[in-house]
Amino acid sequence: MMRRLIIVLLLCLAPLAHADLLSFGSKKPSFLPADQAFSLDVRAVGQSTLLASFRITPGYYLYQSKISFSVNDGTGKIAQLVLPAGESKDDPNFGTIEVYHQSFQAEINLENANIAQPLVLNASYQGCSDQGLCYPPIEKKFTLTLAPTVTAPAPVQPVASTPQPIPSNDNTQIATLFKSGNFWLIVSFFFGAGLLLSLTPCVFPMIPILSGIIVGRGHKITHAHAFILSLAYVLGMAITYAIAGIAAGYSGNLISNALQTPWVLGSFAALFVVLSLSMFGVYELQLPSALQSKLSDTSNKLHGGHLTGVFGMGALSAIIMGPCVAAPLAGALLYISQTHDAVLGGTALFVMALGMGVPLLIIGTSAGTLLPKAGAWMESVKRFFGVMMLAMAIWIVSPVVPVAAQMLLWAALLIFIGVYLHALDALTPTARGWQKLNKAIGIMALLLGAAYLIGGLSGARDILRPLGNLGRTPAEVSRTLHFERIKNNAELDARIAQAKGKTVMLDFYADWCVSCKEMERFTFSDAGVQAKLQDALLLQADVTANNADDKALLQRFQLFGPPAILFFDSQGDELGNFRVIGYQEAKQFEESLTHAGL
Repeated sequence: MMRRLIIVLLLCLAPLAHADLLSFGSKKPSFLPADQAFSLDVRAVGQSTLLASFRITPGYYLYQSKISFSVNDGTGKIAQLVLPAGESKDDPNFGTIEVYHQSFQAEINLENANIAQPLVLNASYQGCSDQGLCYPPIEKKFTLTLAPTVTAPAPVQPVASTPQPIPSNDNTQIATLFKSGNFWLIVSFFFGAGLLLSLTPCVFPMIPILSGIIVGRGHKITHAHAFILSLAYVLGMAITYAIAGIAAGYSGNLISNALQTPWVLGSFAALFVVLSLSMFGVYELQLPSALQSKLSDTSNKLHGGHLTGVFGMGALSAIIMGPCVAAPLAGALLYISQTHDAVLGGTALFVMALGMGVPLLIIGTSAGTLLPKAGAWMESVKRFFGVMMLAMAIWIVSPVVPVAAQMLLWAALLIFIGVYLHALDALTPTARGWQKLNKAIGIMALLLGAAYLIGGLSGARDILRPLGNLGRTPAEVSRTLHFERIKNNAELDARIAQAKGKTVMLDFYADWCVSCKEMERFTFSDAGVQAKLQDALLLQADVTANNADDKALLQRFQLFGPPAILFFDSQGDELGNFRVIGYQEAKQFEESLTHAGL
C-alpha cells in the first residue's frame, strides 16, 4: 500500500522536479517579445497636445534618450517633448544613463497642427531586460485625429530627485518576490501563505468532506489508512491548484470563474443535499452489485474507498472552494502571465496548496481513531456529517443568493438541528449528562435559527448580524455606496469621458466572489470610506456571467478576477500604482483612497 502511494507521489512530482532541474541547472532566462515587454498608446487630448502612455513589464526598462517622436510633413511639427525624470542606471551598453522601470506618460506639444487632416506620428523607443537582453529599436506609427481643445491636460510633472514611496499591495510584493529568483525563499513563502489560507473559509468546508469520506466508509480504519486517504485528497487539491494556476496565467482568466456560476454552484449544492440524505438513512448510497463485487477486494484493502475517487474529490473541492483571487494566488498568476516561467509559478502554487492541506492531513489522519467506529455512536456521527453537508450546501450557494435567502436557509437548518436534538422535549429525571448537553445545544440552535428567521423576513443585510436592522432608522439601514454598472469597455470609456473632471473608481465585482461581498459589507459601508468617495464617480463592472465582454474588461487591465479596484484621474488616465487587489478592511482602504488623491 505504502509503496503504491510513493509511486503515485513520484509520478505527480517528477515533471515539476525534472523541469526545475532543467530550469535551474541551465540558468537560461525566459524573455518576452518586445511588444509584450513594452507597449505604447498615443491619444490626442486637444488640438496641439498628444499624450503617450508607455507600459513597461516588471523586469524591463526603457532608455530615456532612445525615446523620440516625429510627424510626417504637412501634418504639423513637434514643438516640445515633455518626459518625466528617469532613474539613473550604470548601463554596460551606454554608461550612466536615465531609464524607466515603471509605466509612465509623456506629453507631446505640437505647433502648426493641421486639424483638417489626420496627424501621422512616428514613435521610436528602445529598452532592455534586467537579465541582460537588449532589444533593437522599436518603431511604431500612429494615425490620430486632432480635435479643438476643450480642457488642457495637466502638465507632466518631473519626478522628484528623491522618489516618493509608492504604496504597494500584496500582489506587487509577491511578483517582486518571484523576480528575486530565490527558489527556496519563494517555496517557503508560498507554503507559509498556504498555512495562513488554511485558516480562512476557503478550507473549512473541505473538513466535513474529507472526514465524511473517512468516517462514512469503514468501521476499523487505522491511522495509516486515514493518512493515505487524506494525502490523496490533499494531492488532488494541490495538483488542481497548480494546473489551474498555470493555465490561468497563460489565458488571463481564472478557470474557477467559469465554474462559479449559479447553475454550477446550485448543482453542486444539490449533490451535497442528496449525499446528506443518505447520512440520515433516507436511502443507502452504494454501487451497483455487479460493480461492487468487482471492486470489493480493493475496497476491503483500502478501508475507505478507492484512492482515485478520493483524489478526484480533492480536485473537485479545490475548484468549488477555491479562494476568490487571494493575494498569493493573484501574485503568482501575475508573474506567470508576464514571464511564462510556468515551472516556478506552478511549483509555488502546488506548495501553497500543500500548506493549505496541512490541517486537512491532521484532521483526516486523526479521524480514523478519534471518532467512533461502530455501534450506536456511529449513527450519531453519520447524522453529524449529514448536517455538515447540508451546511456546506448552503455555503456553496451563498455567493449567488440574496442575503435574506441565505438567512432563511440557515434558519431552516438551525431549527431542524434544534428539533432533532430534542430542544422542545422535556428532560426526564433520569436524563444523563450527554442528553442535557444535547438539549442545551439544541436550544441554542433553535434560538439562533429564530434570529435568522426574523432577520431574513425583516430584510437584514448582514449575515453576521441577523438582528442588526432592529432599532435602526431607514437611513442607517440603506447606508451603502451606490455604483453605476458598466457592461463593457465602450460603456466604461464613455462614462470616464463624461466624468467632468471627477476622479473615477472602478470596482470589479461578481456574485460568486466572497471577498467582493466582504468589501461591500464591511468596507464600502464604512462612514469614513463613504466620505472620501462622495465626490468621485463610482463605476462597477459586474463580471458574474464571465462572458466575452467581462473577459475583455479583465484582459484590458490585465486582471485575473475580482475583487479589484482601479482609479482614474480627472484626465481619464488610470492611476496604475494605486490599484487595490483583494480585500481591504475599511481603515486600510481609506489609506489607499488617500494615496489615490481622494
